[in-house]
Amino acid sequence: MDTRQLFEQNPILAIMRNVPLEDTLDYAEAVVNGGVKCFEVALNGSDACRQITLLRRAFGGDITVGAGTAITVERARNAMEAGAEFLLTPSAQPEILAYCRERGIALLPGALTPTDVALCVTHGFHTMKLFPAGDMPANYIKSLKGPFDGTDYVAIGGVDSQNIGSFFRTGFLGAGLGSNIMPAEAVRARDWKMGTAWVKKLVAAALDGRAVFEQIRRDKE
Repeated sequence: MDTRQLFEQNPILAIMRNVPLEDTLDYAEAVVNGGVKCFEVALNGSDACRQITLLRRAFGGDITVGAGTAITVERARNAMEAGAEFLLTPSAQPEILAYCRERGIALLPGALTPTDVALCVTHGFHTMKLFPAGDMPANYIKSLKGPFDGTDYVAIGGVDSQNIGSFFRTGFLGAGLGSNIMPAEAVRARDWKMGTAWVKKLVAAALDGRAVFEQIRRDKE
């Protein structure tokens, strides 16, 4: 799987961390009904591997399920055995980069500094997760793309309904949201219709931001 193509087709990543096992399918269905079909199940959450398997069986090819916080080879192996279709890391860890490269596993590695980016590129990964994206200045992605012009980035960390459009307007390929994917009160009340409505607004804001960036890029050509 090419993660660049994945996020071209799916601008928003829904990050599931510590979602109760019994709410997994209802939660995911609300997100899918809102227009998001790409998921990350955080491996440091409870029941993560069971949730990966559950999502794959319930939704089949209608969604793409990745496993996040894959910071050890053991975690990575367990996630793939559970049915994960790609992996994500919070940092550029050489052992995980090598593990995925050698096995042809799709990976969205975490990067923040030019050194991180260079390490990922050296291992053959040109699409990265910029983390924590919300703590960096708005033009930071442009600074990274200067020397690393063949790279793309997914913003994760600090993305919410108020700023999601701005990430796409500055050139991010995608954005990931965890607890901000839907209102906390909707999750507590299991008001999945409210959750779906919220996700739809996020998708609209992302697509609007991407359209603005593409228009600016075309105007410069």
